Amino acid sequence: MMPAEPVPAMNAGGTGMAPAPRPWGLACLLLAGMGALFFGSYGLANWLASLRSDVPFFHYEWERQIPFIPWTIIPYWSIDLLYAISFFLWRTREGLLAHVKRLLAAQLISVACFIAFPLRFAFERPATDGWPGHLFTLLGGFDKPFNQAPSLHISLLVILWVAYAMHLSRRWRWGLHAWFALIGISVLTTYQHHLIDIPTGWLVGWLCVFAFPLPAALAAPEHAQLAVGVAAASPDPRTRTLARRYGAGAGLAWLLSLAVLPWSVTAWLLITWVALALLCVALVYRSGRPERFGKADDGRMPMAAWWMLAPYLGGAFLNTRWWTRRHDAVSHVADGVWIGRLPGRAELQQAGADALLDLTAEFPVRPGVADYRCIPVLDLTVPSQAQLRAAVGQISAWHANGKTVLVCCALGYSRSALVAACWLATHRGERDAGMVLAQLRAARPVVLGPASVAALERFMAGDQA
Repeated sequence: MMPAEPVPAMNAGGTGMAPAPRPWGLACLLLAGMGALFFGSYGLANWLASLRSDVPFFHYEWERQIPFIPWTIIPYWSIDLLYAISFFLWRTREGLLAHVKRLLAAQLISVACFIAFPLRFAFERPATDGWPGHLFTLLGGFDKPFNQAPSLHISLLVILWVAYAMHLSRRWRWGLHAWFALIGISVLTTYQHHLIDIPTGWLVGWLCVFAFPLPAALAAPEHAQLAVGVAAASPDPRTRTLARRYGAGAGLAWLLSLAVLPWSVTAWLLITWVALALLCVALVYRSGRPERFGKADDGRMPMAAWWMLAPYLGGAFLNTRWWTRRHDAVSHVADGVWIGRLPGRAELQQAGADALLDLTAEFPVRPGVADYRCIPVLDLTVPSQAQLRAAVGQISAWHANGKTVLVCCALGYSRSALVAACWLATHRGERDAGMVLAQLRAARPVVLGPASVAALERFMAGDQA
């Protein structure tokens, strides 16, 4: 399935204008620049490693059983052609620039690692005759046995895989996936990389995809329109504090990973993954933009978020179950409206819900109901007045249609509770915040701090900010 076309620009008279031409010239210029950077920086890292008297290596002993398969040099080499063509896939300047930012970030991160922590390939490659031998000889002209982890080949594979997948029709996808998988395997069967280089390169690639999302108009339709919700007029100032905390957590995890490295490379890799996940969350909070998690309006998360945030998502999900273990998963507020934690099938059945209002930005959700809407709000922050009005309006519309509504956040104690309080005030015509909170707390042990109470009072006073 092809990606969604950008919305045509409008001229001053309000009539549609012809779509802008593809940025062929910019693509040629950027390809030339990135090509020069690639060979220059990659060669520099190789040269610096060659000056060292002893470049270390790491591999698992069982890797010696991996066969050398000469013909796989073809898929290995093919990534160069795919790299060059990828610059000309994009219909818009914005899409092209986002793609190039991903490639540039992968190049800079990988080369920095090659220079700071050089590794070499430890196995002797068997002699190869015929056309595979010629290709290996050509490869050896500029690619020395250094520049191992993270595998830049794998990082670029991830970025290119994403780019081509969104530009090919569905009937070509399986062929694309098979060929890119073969490219990934070829780094081992051509004796170019050890196993540890693959997951490290894989994470760097997904980090670059996550850090530089495509404009919403270019997102693949299977991910649906990003659930940007209703933006806050002024982001919650606590996002900066939370960003620093997540950043500190990322730093501590990174230091721990270095501490365990002498004993276990596998443990180092897993803890480094945790550090990268926390760093990504810190950057989202630093931006104050919940849509940076990438959650779509159907509740799904993009592949980049799944890979980069997996340790965080797993920990956060367990946290939702731990903190709510002594209370009801969902609670009835009034007149067919419930609030609760991140729901599964059991929570939806308990509430009898056929409409779900999701306030989480950080979790993928499988709605399991006919009516679903996401208004993403960062965890531990207070929804804006615009978001509160949108949420209350949605609940009221569903309620008027006889729907049973479940309003959820991670725990069902804060974001969803504030929205439910605002709806109660509107539904019952209350003007006393204390009375509304008392009614709400009779239904569920909610946790609304001073900032949330102030937001409720502003909502009840009709604040339009």
